[in-house]
Amino acid sequence: MNEKYIETSNELPVYGSCDILVVGGGAAGHSAAVAAARANPDAKVFIMERYGYFGGDVTGGYVLMIPSLNWRKYSIIRGIQEEWFTRLDRNAPDAYMSPTLEEAGSNNPIYVNKWKGVFSCVKGRGENATVSRSPNFDPQQLKLEMDAMIEECPNITMMLDCWGTKPIVENDVIKGVIFESKAGRKVVWAKIVIDCTGDLDIVAQTGAPWFGKGGIISEGQRDNQTALVWRVTDVDYEAYMKWADENPDLVNAFNQELFKVAGYRTLFFPCANFKTVWFNNWLNGMNCTDLDDIRNTQLIVRDSIRRVLAFCKRNLPFAFKDAYLMDIAPQLGTRCSRRLNGELVMTKKNFIENPVYEDVVAWSSTGYCDAPIEIPYRALLAQKIDNLLAAGRHISADPLAIGAVQLIPQCVQTGQATGVAAAVAVKDGATAHNVDIKKVQYILSHEQDCVLPRQDNTDPELVKELEDNNYGRNGQLPPWLQ
Repeated sequence: MNEKYIETSNELPVYGSCDILVVGGGAAGHSAAVAAARANPDAKVFIMERYGYFGGDVTGGYVLMIPSLNWRKYSIIRGIQEEWFTRLDRNAPDAYMSPTLEEAGSNNPIYVNKWKGVFSCVKGRGENATVSRSPNFDPQQLKLEMDAMIEECPNITMMLDCWGTKPIVENDVIKGVIFESKAGRKVVWAKIVIDCTGDLDIVAQTGAPWFGKGGIISEGQRDNQTALVWRVTDVDYEAYMKWADENPDLVNAFNQELFKVAGYRTLFFPCANFKTVWFNNWLNGMNCTDLDDIRNTQLIVRDSIRRVLAFCKRNLPFAFKDAYLMDIAPQLGTRCSRRLNGELVMTKKNFIENPVYEDVVAWSSTGYCDAPIEIPYRALLAQKIDNLLAAGRHISADPLAIGAVQLIPQCVQTGQATGVAAAVAVKDGATAHNVDIKKVQYILSHEQDCVLPRQDNTDPELVKELEDNNYGRNGQLPPWLQ
């Protein structure tokens, strides 16, 4: 439709003013708010989330596995990401299952055999198989921990069921955001805004450059897929693992027929235990910023659930005989759409050459390259508009590189990095563009448990092994990027 409506000007009430406004409370936004509040307890932090809970795709979209938190035997992705599981260890130990940090990287056949049936917990095959720290978890228990992490920070104001809709920009500096809620349309003023919406909803309206015609890039591998996850319980997943181990040829045949029955590609994986599984799915050609595709994704998947479950009951009765639908994710599963065209754009060269960045703020083992890669601050920093950062699955990367840097761990890492950067900038009276990056790196590495290269507390044994491995610079593209 090309029809236009001219909105009349009106006065909007101001909800409040803050130092740091985080728009979006998913894995990136939640981490940004917590990191900012901890790094600068005097800063006033607002977090604006369109749903009534935090976690986004993790707790609402039911992305129930966190991949590749280690590289070989080294715990690489730590900070707030690892904190999720240390907190669950303390408060709800049955809420996730994962190889321990001690098991991670091991090629011991005992551990490999123990974890080989759990999604992403073993990499490679045969003699090359190693254990991966890839927790599979329950989303409801994680919601409680994420609430607690926010509530432990008295300088955070939670704005739940509030949808950030429009930035306020003056003289190329972002000043705040207009939002909608049950209380009507209001304004929040902020010194620094962090866009963690996942689809770059705020940045895309500021005049800062971004990638994605209509929110979709056809040449990417993960950018035109949506999903609606659903869970089934009273499953005997251990029986399924035994059958799959004894009948590897039948597994592929079953999956191919399953795709036909569903009408799209779908696979099931265990959650926090072997009794409950989640059905992930990949609906190609769908744009997660297009209203028709958003609606169709949900209707297509919901329409298929009964026949998919019936198919599993008929063909895998030893595992699904007593199984029943547990729940359907309350929000759409989204992958890539709009992406930041930031001060630096990551490309496939990052995975071939593994370049060194003086402004590195995340060292990320993506599972798709030979060694951890460096994510620079400039890939989170908007061009043209000051005091505007972006973290999460829409960071500055090309259509190929984005697939390996927009998984949940990288969302947490980049969220934590932008939160600390905003906190330092506010404390020093600086802007997002001239923040003291050395201070940011020190807080991340020394105070917030993030592993970064070239810090005085970087594990020298890790560095030596990386040097012996040439930092992964082997000239080979991982399958993800081919």
